[in-house]
Amino acid sequence: MTGPFLFLYLIFSFSCSSSKGSRDKKPNIILLLADDLGYNELGSYGQKIIRTPNLDSLAKEGMIFKNFYAGNAACAPSRAVLLTGKKSSKASIRGNAGFYGNDRWEGAALGKDEFTMGRMFQSVGYQTAFIGKWHLDKPDDVDTWAVGHGFDFAVQEQWSGRFGGRTFLPNRLWVNGDQEFIPYDYKNYDCKDHLRTNVAFDFLDKKSSKKPFFLFMSYRAPHSFEGPIRDTLDYIKEDWPDIEKAHAAKITLLDQQIGRMVNKLKELGELDNTLILFTSDNGPHFDNGGHELEFFNSNGNLKGGKRDLYEGGIRVPLIAYWKNKIKSQSTSYHISGFQDIMSTFAEIIGYKTLKGLDGISFLPTLLFKKQKKHEYLNWEYQLSGWFQNLPNGGFRQSLRIGDYKAVRYNLNSEIEVYDVKEDEGETNNLTNSYPEIVKKAQDIFENSRNEANGFPYGGVVQDYKSMYKFER
Repeated sequence: MTGPFLFLYLIFSFSCSSSKGSRDKKPNIILLLADDLGYNELGSYGQKIIRTPNLDSLAKEGMIFKNFYAGNAACAPSRAVLLTGKKSSKASIRGNAGFYGNDRWEGAALGKDEFTMGRMFQSVGYQTAFIGKWHLDKPDDVDTWAVGHGFDFAVQEQWSGRFGGRTFLPNRLWVNGDQEFIPYDYKNYDCKDHLRTNVAFDFLDKKSSKKPFFLFMSYRAPHSFEGPIRDTLDYIKEDWPDIEKAHAAKITLLDQQIGRMVNKLKELGELDNTLILFTSDNGPHFDNGGHELEFFNSNGNLKGGKRDLYEGGIRVPLIAYWKNKIKSQSTSYHISGFQDIMSTFAEIIGYKTLKGLDGISFLPTLLFKKQKKHEYLNWEYQLSGWFQNLPNGGFRQSLRIGDYKAVRYNLNSEIEVYDVKEDEGETNNLTNSYPEIVKKAQDIFENSRNEANGFPYGGVVQDYKSMYKFER
C-alpha cells in the first residue's frame, strides 16, 4: 500500500487507536469536602444572599442530590464513614471524641489497618492526594495521619498535642508526615483554602501524565476562623453583624477556590475526563461565635444543625459533575449518603473486592440507569464531653426509611417519627400513627450496629468502665 492510500490508512488507524485509548482511560476523580456547610447555603440549593457562582455553575452543568446525607453530625465521625464506606453505627469513630477511661475524653483515630478510600485507589494504580483537614488521627502518631491511610501526597495541618503529646508549631502544613512542612502566613492569601488550593495545583502540575489521579480536597470553610483577610470582600459593606459578614465571605471565598480548581483542570486538559463531587461533612455550625442559622436561612426548612441527627445536622448538598456522562441541569431524589461514595468510586474505577461495607454505588443514578436502593439509612452519634455536660450520655440515633425519619436522643426517650417528604422540617411527630415504624426503628437502633472502643452504647460511661479495657 503506497501513496495517499497509505496516508489515509495511517490516519484512520491512529484515530481508531486514539479513540479506543480514550475510551479505556480511567477517569480522574476529585472529591471536594466543605466543613460545616448548610444544606441551603448554595445558590443552587436555594440560598438568596451568599454568592456561590462557581458551585452553582457546576450544579447547572451536572446533577444535584436532594436526599443526600453526611456520614454523621460532626467532623470526625462523618469523615470516618466517608473514608471507610462503613455507616456510622459500624464505623470505628462515632464522635469527635471518645471515652477511654479515667474520665478522659479524647480524639479517636482510624485504625491503622482499616481499608480506606485512599488505599482502594492506590491498589488500582491511581496517584492519590489528600490536602486539608484530616481530623482522624492521634497527633503524636504519624501513622494515623493521612499519609498512613493511602495517600501518596498528604498535606495537612496538625493541632498541638491535646493531652500532653508533642507540641506542633503553628502556621505549618505538614507534608507526608512530620519531617517536612510548608510555612505560611495567611495574610498572604485570600483565605486558608487559597493556600490549600495552591498546594493542590502543585500536585496536579507534578503528577504523572500516565496514571489517573484521585484528589481529596478537605476544605476548612465555612467552619474555620479566618481573620481580617475576609475584609477584601464586598460583604464588609453590608449592615450585618460582623460574624455574619465573615460567614458569608468564607463561603464565597471557598466558591472562588473551586472556580480556580475547575479552571486549572481546563488548563491541564483534564476536566473532560474528571468526575467532581462536592459535598459537606455535616450540617451548619450554629452559635459559632454568635453566628445564627436563621440569618442566611442556612438550612432552609430543615430542623437543627451540626451535632443534630435531625435533617439539619446530616442532610447536605451533593453536586456531581462529569462532562458528557452526567446530564446537565439534572436533579436526583435518590436517598444516599457518605457510605455510598466509596462504593460508587469502586464501581467507576473497576475495584471488585470491596467487602464488609455498607454502601450502594449511585453510579447508575449519575448515568440515569436503574438504581438499587437502601432499605434504610441509620446514624449513631456520641457527643463528646470536652466542653459540656452530657445529658443522658449525649447519645443520639436516627433512621431514614423511605419517606419517614425516626429519631431518639437517648435510650430512654420516645422514638419520634416524621414524614420528611411532606414535613422536611420535622415539626409533626407521628409516633402514635406509625407503631410499625417505631418497632422497626427500635430493632435497627439496637441491632444494626457493633461495639466500638471509646463509644459506649447509649453514652453511659459508668457502665462502660466496668465492661471494657480501654485501648489507645
